Amino acid sequence: MGLQGTVGFASKILINNSSGILQGVLNLGTSENKLCFDLIEKRLTRPSCKKCIAPHLLQYSNVQGTESFREEIAKFLTEYARAPKALNPEHIVVMNGCCSIFAALSTVLFDPGDGYLIPTPYFGGVNPDMWLYGEVRPVHVPLDSKVSEAESCPFQLTVKKLEAALQNAMEQGIRVRALILINPHNPLGDIYPAHLLKECLDFAHRHKLHVIVDEIYMLSVYDDSTFTSVLSLNPPDPEKIHFMWGFSKDFVMCGMRVAALHTRNEEVRLALNQLASFHSCPGPVQYILSQLIADREWINKTFLPTNRRRLREACHILVDGLTSLGIPVLRSSAGLFVWADFRKFLVTQTFEAEMELWWKFIAEKLYISPGGAFYCCEPGWFRLVFSDSADKIHLVFFSGQLGVLMHVENPTPCLRVSKPD
Repeated sequence: MGLQGTVGFASKILINNSSGILQGVLNLGTSENKLCFDLIEKRLTRPSCKKCIAPHLLQYSNVQGTESFREEIAKFLTEYARAPKALNPEHIVVMNGCCSIFAALSTVLFDPGDGYLIPTPYFGGVNPDMWLYGEVRPVHVPLDSKVSEAESCPFQLTVKKLEAALQNAMEQGIRVRALILINPHNPLGDIYPAHLLKECLDFAHRHKLHVIVDEIYMLSVYDDSTFTSVLSLNPPDPEKIHFMWGFSKDFVMCGMRVAALHTRNEEVRLALNQLASFHSCPGPVQYILSQLIADREWINKTFLPTNRRRLREACHILVDGLTSLGIPVLRSSAGLFVWADFRKFLVTQTFEAEMELWWKFIAEKLYISPGGAFYCCEPGWFRLVFSDSADKIHLVFFSGQLGVLMHVENPTPCLRVSKPD
């Protein structure tokens, strides 16, 4: 089945709960925010949201998204992405999730066999999204934990690394058409600084590449770091910048499959609209979410501060527990997870040994995601999700599910442990 298939299979079993194979497994592998369901439930059951069953919402509508919904999304993104001027609703395409947007873009921006640059590690779901529709292949930009004199942190992206990966692809005869960036990053949990984003946009402009930026965790920043959206910048080639964001992570509703693409490229929008009918969102859902994002007072005074506080507290619990076991953690600022260094617990420094350790965790009823599932170039890194509940995180450490590590001895140099303030 392979690493991707094995991990994906385990994840689906846990989500669907349709098999006894992983019965009782504690899931810290699936990136879902369950910390603020109480807030969302209360907000979505207000009378204003109950008006979603109206004749015009049950009839055919614009496949690009209803006009009123796109207007609210444009206002919302203008404010929270800090766009320098109001975004045009006509530049927005609504689809049922970022996966659908990736899939649609794979047929619009690429020809079969083309490639896209993407720094590793990265969310492995991008691969099937891009391949199943467009037969487009990833061109990895490998990032590792080694910090050179020119770098300030592990897994740091640089233009030099982008240039090297592009050159390597050209030598292999792969035509690269785009650069994909995930910001805030999954699985690293860090944020691209503004200067690096600008350097990446300049790099893409020099090589005539499109840039696809996934900002699905845009509002899930839980420390004092400054997040810079690509929508806030003045890119050298604005018609080749394609931004996406969805409700699943920032508004704790992964089952609500709704996302938005912003692009100034009219040809791209027209092509996407031909595919949008296969990925459209129900009118009542668009109405409910319009009501949600229009309520700035609730977002700013209730939801965002509470969500950030709960994310920060949950992250501290997990990082403190890992630290107590001598497991280094990469400093994170956003997202729902941490990137932890289990290399010293591998029998050998190989991905086979990483999977052996992963299966040991499964045997101990603990599901976390191995680095190989994110195409990490170094074995031994794992992503652990902390956005379920504090009780479940405590359970990992007090029930001894990580106790299997105490029976493995193969110390290797590790990163200094760092946790968010």
